[in-house]
Amino acid sequence: MARYRSPGGAEADDPDRTMALRVVAAPGVHRLPPPPPATMRGRATVAAVAAGAVVAAGQSLVSPLEAPEAVSTLLPVADVALQAAPSELATDAIGGDQLLPDPLALEALDPAAQVDVQNLAKAVDIGRELARQASIIDAALADGAPAASLYGDVAYVRPTIGRLTSLFGARWGTRHEGIDLAGPIGTPIYAVTDGVVEEAGPATGFGLWIVLRHSDGTQSVYGHVNRMFVEKGERVEAGEEIAEIGNRGYSTGPHLHLEIWAADGSKINPTTWFRKRGIEF
Repeated sequence: MARYRSPGGAEADDPDRTMALRVVAAPGVHRLPPPPPATMRGRATVAAVAAGAVVAAGQSLVSPLEAPEAVSTLLPVADVALQAAPSELATDAIGGDQLLPDPLALEALDPAAQVDVQNLAKAVDIGRELARQASIIDAALADGAPAASLYGDVAYVRPTIGRLTSLFGARWGTRHEGIDLAGPIGTPIYAVTDGVVEEAGPATGFGLWIVLRHSDGTQSVYGHVNRMFVEKGERVEAGEEIAEIGNRGYSTGPHLHLEIWAADGSKINPTTWFRKRGIEF
């Protein structure tokens, strides 16, 4: 190929190369085109970033050893994201219509998963209720009552560890209005349920007695007691020790004479009343 020198004496390149250099050096070509409006730039930037993330992820998974392509430092992406409105970024982002649902929303779960969550919630509620009931029973047994049970939301206890020796009803030609629980003098007696002390002191035939009135209007009567640990007007709780078995009054041996009175004052068979509330003698 022929070569020639410029007027200054320098050797010139071939015509084709000279033309190429002249085209590159043409006025205005070295400047970047004016940037697009903020909205367009924002969309372009988000699209570029999202596409770049996808491409980068694909390169990492498929060919991690390949060198990433060089990115031109002249691309007009700087500060563009800050100029775009957040709503535009969220709406026009690639994959924006495929955002994941709220993981805490029950409606987002399939029917089977919803059933599992509902069953788990019920199990938690049942566990809490059982724990609450257990705490009531534990409190009723805290002073040493031999047995306790829940009737509705109220605790009831067996009033002493004494042995059942006489039932409610006819006895020796008379009517026995309660039951007798025999035990050594000094054996603890417990309040059968929550109540207020209506009587605590001497009583004909009983020597000493205690009468408790309960929230449902019924009353429990404890006769022949040896010592009393409560006073009239005092509020007591189920299972609280209120007295000791004794042999005072008309008694043939140390025992607790226990009666249950209905709200109208009539006498109730204690074994039936206790059995209904989960306590057996």
